[in-house]
Amino acid sequence: MNTYDISTDPTRLQPAAIHAYLTRSYWSPGIPQEVVERAIANSLCFGIYLGQVQVGFARVVTDKATFAYLADVYVLEEHRGQGLSKRLVRTILAHPELQGLRRFLLATRDAHTLYAQFGFAPPARPQTLMELRLQPAWLLPQS
Repeated sequence: MNTYDISTDPTRLQPAAIHAYLTRSYWSPGIPQEVVERAIANSLCFGIYLGQVQVGFARVVTDKATFAYLADVYVLEEHRGQGLSKRLVRTILAHPELQGLRRFLLATRDAHTLYAQFGFAPPARPQTLMELRLQPAWLLPQS
């Protein structure tokens, strides 16, 4: 049986592996390595490891007092179906620095049933939420 470890130790993160997945994801296609590294440096990150190999990731953007946003969650395809996503979300929600928050948000196109198991739901008052959608420089046409 495979033994997976989930860790928040930033020295264990493998930015090249994280970038390799994120750049082919639906939410950040083509994201530059330096942007991924900056996002990692400014977030509370969770890695899933099989031995020394990183097989999953999630990061939380937070003030550690009132608000958190869950982002960039993935488990490599060949490691899915073993409950790792559930274990990862459970670990994130139990993290001591993420207790007592007023709001924990995320956005997903296809994992609603996963997150619903942990109490995530559509916003109670979507009319109070707004977003500013910006075009990242790496997505702009090159001239």
